[in-house]
Amino acid sequence: MKSYIFFSVLSILFVSLHALFYLRVIRRLLVSSQIKKTLTSLLILNFLLNLSYFFIRYSDLLPYELLYLSSTSIGITFVLLLYLILHELLNVFHFSLKKVQRSKRDFMKKTGDGALLALATSYVTAGVYEGSKEPVINVVKANLFDFSVVQISDLHIGGLIDQGYVKESVIKINTLNPNLVMITGDLIDTKIEAIADIILELNKIESKYGIYMVLGNHEYFHNPYKIIDFIKTNTKVKLLLNESVTIEALQANIVGVNDLFGYRTGVLKPDFFKAFSHINKEYPTILLSHQPKSIENLGPFKPELILSGHTHGGQIWPFNHLVMLQQPYLKGLHTLDYGGKIYVNSGIGFWGPPMRLGSQAEIAYII
Repeated sequence: MKSYIFFSVLSILFVSLHALFYLRVIRRLLVSSQIKKTLTSLLILNFLLNLSYFFIRYSDLLPYELLYLSSTSIGITFVLLLYLILHELLNVFHFSLKKVQRSKRDFMKKTGDGALLALATSYVTAGVYEGSKEPVINVVKANLFDFSVVQISDLHIGGLIDQGYVKESVIKINTLNPNLVMITGDLIDTKIEAIADIILELNKIESKYGIYMVLGNHEYFHNPYKIIDFIKTNTKVKLLLNESVTIEALQANIVGVNDLFGYRTGVLKPDFFKAFSHINKEYPTILLSHQPKSIENLGPFKPELILSGHTHGGQIWPFNHLVMLQQPYLKGLHTLDYGGKIYVNSGIGFWGPPMRLGSQAEIAYII
């Protein structure tokens, strides 16, 4: 029932935005009727691809190319929204010039429309180009431990993140010869049955002292108990569900808490007291928690390093500003008030459109 409501609300928003774009932008362009018809057809196509995305996103029966186009259409819709906002601002300017000669006003309108079209095209092109890049390896000098940690986050396996992408990511991780590998949630973004073979690629990760993982909010969308059972039964990944592991060889604690989304679902809720209950207090602690916002729930606990993700580094500018309304940090290394540090990973994958702007897909190498 909730999924139908969600889809209905999104459909209404998509219809409204595309209709508004036609009425406020395309219909008022000072161009030939043929160009207007072409732009209208493209607008309708983008709307239909928007709707198709929610039907084919989790299907493995349709070609990759169609999924890519439908995913990209979501990004284009973001651009339509930005275009519309700038267009309305320009309209205010044009209205202020109503006493100026008509030919001059028309020239300025054509110039403004042309500039917006060029800007929008460049925006989409740059976003798709950046989204197509392989993840970079970011060396993070935390200067806290005598061992190395590789962190990945937000892989979002399913849809466009396929087996080849995961294989290449594993190869990159192994070149770093890490002591520890941490996966900070949103690993999975579809039914586990559809991507079982892809998840098994993680068994090829070479980590001297293990691979550790926590749940992200997207795991909650796809039967988290099935996901937990599969990972525990079929992989060498240690899933930390409000629990900890002490690695004597490194003299360090690894603590993992469930995602804050558990509070909304009422299942698999985060429990910081339970997670920290068995640590060795003589050793430094690394906390894995999907959302940076979890620092608000630390209570008396003061881990030396917190590893998070969730934000995708904003993924597509300027939507990073919306992320910052909910999360205390967007990306990178930060020092907390009590002296500990948090590293927010920009994500190795993406969600929604295969686009990035102002952010990079990354593998963090923390030393």
